[in-house]
Amino acid sequence: MTVLNLIAYLVLLLSMGYYAITTLQWYSYKLDRVVFHHTKPWWNLVYFLVPFALYALVASVSEYGWVVALGYLPVFAWWYHGLDKPLVWTQRTWLYFGALVVTGLLVAFVAPYRTILIPILLAYGVSVVVEAIRFGGFKRQAQARLERMEDLVVIGVTASYGKTSIKNFIAHLLAARYRTYATPRSVNTFAGVVKDINVDLPEDTQVYVVEMGARGRGDIAEIATFVHPHYAVVGQIGPAHIEYFKTLEAIRDTKMEIVRSSRLKRAWVHTSAHVEPTESITVFGEEITDVEATLEHTAFVIDGVRYEAPILGKFNATNLAAAIYVARELGIDEATIQARLATLEPTPHRLQRIDAGGKILLDDSFNGNIDGMMASFDLAATYAGRKVLITPGLVEADEALNKQVAQRADAVFDLVIVSGDLNYPIFKRYIASERLLKLATKQEMEAMLAEQTRPGDLILFANDAPSFV
Repeated sequence: MTVLNLIAYLVLLLSMGYYAITTLQWYSYKLDRVVFHHTKPWWNLVYFLVPFALYALVASVSEYGWVVALGYLPVFAWWYHGLDKPLVWTQRTWLYFGALVVTGLLVAFVAPYRTILIPILLAYGVSVVVEAIRFGGFKRQAQARLERMEDLVVIGVTASYGKTSIKNFIAHLLAARYRTYATPRSVNTFAGVVKDINVDLPEDTQVYVVEMGARGRGDIAEIATFVHPHYAVVGQIGPAHIEYFKTLEAIRDTKMEIVRSSRLKRAWVHTSAHVEPTESITVFGEEITDVEATLEHTAFVIDGVRYEAPILGKFNATNLAAAIYVARELGIDEATIQARLATLEPTPHRLQRIDAGGKILLDDSFNGNIDGMMASFDLAATYAGRKVLITPGLVEADEALNKQVAQRADAVFDLVIVSGDLNYPIFKRYIASERLLKLATKQEMEAMLAEQTRPGDLILFANDAPSFV
């Protein structure tokens, strides 16, 4: 291999390796998700598979492999320039690139013309093994810290959707009486919880509210049998991430793993889980009546008592009710509950209302489920003025659910802007061309909104619209 070809090989390896680790980081380093569930599957083709195959072909029959590397650089630069979520440099990513360079140099002289893929896979494997070893130490450290906080009350929260909102609502109500801490943002994996315990959980915390998410069977059990919640909430069950679980029964069974805690005193489980009540499990949901959802608040009645909070979305009546039940159980009186509800703030990016420039913006960009999206459409439908939707559709869902979204969007909105390629063909089948636009890149969003919207409009960002452009 000539010096020119060696340099070109390393440049191509590092740039393609950067693409690989960036997409892996987006999908929690799960290779199967990158391969089978990428929101832009053509990226893998254009930025990885085609250049890999082209380089292997050209370099194996000639000395002009450097031409492929040179041609890839502007393609890579174009992709990098359009990123709204660039690579976050961590110990793991530095280790990955170190392993990538070392393995790349080692194998370059053994099979110099077809080595792009091998070093990337080896570097990924090294990062997986080292991360597993490091995590074992973090896990033991977190376990020791929990054991020291022997009076800590732990509340576990899970659901197909609404987990973060329920967690935040519970923490807000309990903060009236207890030093309460909740897992931040949408941290809900085992690794995320372990890190949160080690780094951020204050030593004087009295109540720890832990959000628990899952991509497969055993994920909830892993967290629940580690933190052992005293109380648990299972919110609404639905088809979110059904591509991983295959059936609603599998989703329900996974969510119900939360009750495996050895310290469980009581759990509140939404009726959608279809479980029987027991001495420790209370089924809730059907007792919530007279739900009123407007662009200012959500109100509902439980046991003859009316509750109201400046939180948007009919579905939030269920989430708020769960928080009320937990607060009651832990001794918060009704007057305090009512007062704390009145001061609740919306969970960011979950039907968060923003008034700007004479327009009403509804940021529901972290709500990626069919029921939540339909509820946001129903809320938008109450607005008398012009309505605009910006969405990629449902990203982790099948065509049938996206058909429902497109048909309902057609009935509610005056203008629909679809971000990204994934579901645009479905929307195109159900929405007239004069009311449908496609947003190719995030950089175009501001200009398109300025051109296509006007004061008095209601604009709904549904299901992470900005991030999936």
